[in-house]
Amino acid sequence: MFLYFRRLSILGERSKRQGSLVDFYHLFGHLSGLLFIKPDMEPISLYRTVAVVHFLDAVLCSVIATHSGRRRVAWTIGGLIFGIWALGMLFLLPGKKPADV
Repeated sequence: MFLYFRRLSILGERSKRQGSLVDFYHLFGHLSGLLFIKPDMEPISLYRTVAVVHFLDAVLCSVIATHSGRRRVAWTIGGLIFGIWALGMLFLLPGKKPADV
């Protein structure tokens, strides 16, 4: 009944790539949580602060893993890489009971 012309899709035509949706600074800042606290943080300050915070998280993971009966080295590396997320998981996991010998 009604004749109409289909509009071309924006995905149908080839276009230049406009760049990545998220750059490393924003991805790193949001995964660490620091950009939620201070959104206008300088990149060098962000990287230094993330390094210090992840180092402290690794130390805390090491201490808590030792006291809860878990593998200290594995949790220290996990705290160094994943930071507050590894520390949160360590807090949520129940403590291991020593095996009866």
